[in-house]
Amino acid sequence: GGSGGSSGSSSREDSVSAAAAVVQVQQRRHQQGKVTVKYDRKELRKRLVLEEWIVEQLGQLYGCEEEEMPDVEIDIDDLLDAANEEERALKLQETLVDCYKPTEEFIKELLTRIRGMRKLSPPQKKSI
Repeated sequence: GGSGGSSGSSSREDSVSAAAAVVQVQQRRHQQGKVTVKYDRKELRKRLVLEEWIVEQLGQLYGCEEEEMPDVEIDIDDLLDAANEEERALKLQETLVDCYKPTEEFIKELLTRIRGMRKLSPPQKKSI
């Protein structure tokens, strides 16, 4: 029977959107690759471990797989730029505003984990 062909079309659309998400992640990783020379591997590894932890936690908070996750972007360098813990917490709360599960524990843990971290984005050159 050729009836199996119709059910395959809807799953193909799903895999296309999943593939698009993977491409985004790969592009992001590619951008990170450029800074390897400037920063030591230990710092990069810490950052990578943290980012993987964040993705895992967001998956639990939103109750979905990485591919289905809403467009939540947590910029660690942006958090490190913040003046203090309260400002960082506020930035995170704004980012997670549409999450229906409690985010306090995640925010507290993330703030603990980034303490003592250095920014990875190269300093901006001041234009004269």
